[in-house]
Amino acid sequence: MDSVVEDEKKHDQRLEETMKILEDGDDQCLQKKIKIKKRPPRCHDDDDDDDDDEGVCVQEKKKLMMKKMMDKAICSSPHATPELPVILRNRIKALGGSDVTFVIQKPLFKSDVRLSQNRLSIPLNQIQQSFLTPEESERLNSGGNGKKCADMEVMLIEPSLHRETISLRKWDMKKASGNSTSMYVLVTNWNSVVRRNSMSKDETVQLWSFRIKSKLGFALVKRRLQDDPRNSSLRGILDN
Repeated sequence: MDSVVEDEKKHDQRLEETMKILEDGDDQCLQKKIKIKKRPPRCHDDDDDDDDDEGVCVQEKKKLMMKKMMDKAICSSPHATPELPVILRNRIKALGGSDVTFVIQKPLFKSDVRLSQNRLSIPLNQIQQSFLTPEESERLNSGGNGKKCADMEVMLIEPSLHRETISLRKWDMKKASGNSTSMYVLVTNWNSVVRRNSMSKDETVQLWSFRIKSKLGFALVKRRLQDDPRNSSLRGILDN
């Protein structure tokens, strides 16, 4: 009888010790869980905390850096100065030209190729570099609008390398809101330029200026078909 009682006491003692160990173990596990929860998120196992910056993992930082680089490239590309094709540069040089300047790149609007309008629009707010002398600018600003505008006769070297005499004018276009949009236009023989070079709506062109003994001239370059979102605000005005 005494041996049975003794065995029960030993059993109860071992059970109590086991429960205590389990309880201690649970506390340690709980502490680990709390500690892990407080750690910043990681993309992979790494014991070096110096690689983390405010909880951002290495892969996330690489993605962020790549995105910034792409954004910078996209933002800067519309304003980057392109290269004038060598054949046009050589033609300008052969004519004694210099001071080659990139003026604008834009898609052709419907109004730019419509025969009844016979002109190429050059919005002032999209011009990349100034190409007029103060005297030329003053002369174009002195005119009104339409046929009464002051103008300048200039040489235009077409994509086909044909040379055309064309007129440069400045127009002030009024919007329905009451504001106005100013632009330069190439007029007079523009329809002939469109026909000879098979130009069409939405085709992207570049306009370059140059000087021959201080006299202003232009060179026109055809680019691949594309649209420039910077021109979208002017479509309603120009195509009416």
